[in-house]
Amino acid sequence: MELRTYLSTAPRGTAAAIARAVNVSPVMVTQWASGEKPVPVARCLGIERATEGRVTRKDLRPTDYWEHWPDLPIPEAATPQAA
Repeated sequence: MELRTYLSTAPRGTAAAIARAVNVSPVMVTQWASGEKPVPVARCLGIERATEGRVTRKDLRPTDYWEHWPDLPIPEAATPQAA
């Protein structure tokens, strides 16, 4: 689930709780959720934990998550094709 979607359905104060969990300001969480700023790799696992897995590292970094977390499966489109 996207962070924006998660926050839109979560109780008031959830962005602040996530911010505390990952040691940033609530404004930064709002900027990530809006897409104004990308979520840094260093914050993704904390967000995944703070949301109890509802927002995953894969959701937060859909274009490069496999480069940062080799434990997650590589999407077929990113797998090099044999010549």
